[in-house]
Amino acid sequence: MNRPMQSVNVNCSMRRFLPALGTTLLMIVITGCHDGPMYGMKAANPFYSMKQWKADEAYGPTDHVRRQELTKLADMMATLPTERQSYWFTHLRGVMENDENPEMRRLAVLAAGKSKIPESAELVSSGLKDESLKVRLTACDALGNRPQDPESTRLLAEIAGTTSELDVRNAAYAALGKHQSKVAVDALRLALDDRDPATRSLAVASLRGSTGKNYGDDPQSWIAALDGQDVPEQPVQVADRVMNLFR
Repeated sequence: MNRPMQSVNVNCSMRRFLPALGTTLLMIVITGCHDGPMYGMKAANPFYSMKQWKADEAYGPTDHVRRQELTKLADMMATLPTERQSYWFTHLRGVMENDENPEMRRLAVLAAGKSKIPESAELVSSGLKDESLKVRLTACDALGNRPQDPESTRLLAEIAGTTSELDVRNAAYAALGKHQSKVAVDALRLALDDRDPATRSLAVASLRGSTGKNYGDDPQSWIAALDGQDVPEQPVQVADRVMNLFR
């Protein structure tokens, strides 16, 4: 007499259990079987993640720690004495040559760009050929912050004139606005004929910084002025002065 009731209880228990089992299996399918059937639950557990992080650090610095250290180095590189910059440059070169993480290579370029030692220019320029877009963009910015270095100006002009990537080309044009030299002006003059309106506007803004003059917003006015025609200068707007503070 008790068996039918027992069967009903078992069936009810199974109905309650099956949805939970289905959810667990779904988690396993989504997350994969990296660490057995409990992997999804472990990954969702903050305590397990922290424990795993500490275990990883036992074998060496995690990417998180390395990123923090490289960020600190980039922030303080310009203030370090030359011998310390040379010491750290060896490590930065190793990051550029061997590290598979593009964020680490980006930070290496950023730090090298603030170094005063001659070898740093070569490391920064290597970032222009990196497979990662963000590394290439950082290399353009770093070269822009070296306005007294003719080689940096040349590299920016070269990459602006040869790359097929719009983002990199515009980053190079923006960086050239910090360089007051004929090479920079000539490169920006070519950008005034670009088919992209945004690139032409960027070239005009950079030419204001590179020449210290203002011929308005019309690229044709700038072309005429740079070609030697008599074009009246326009007063610099307050907004332009504010923007120049951040260039």
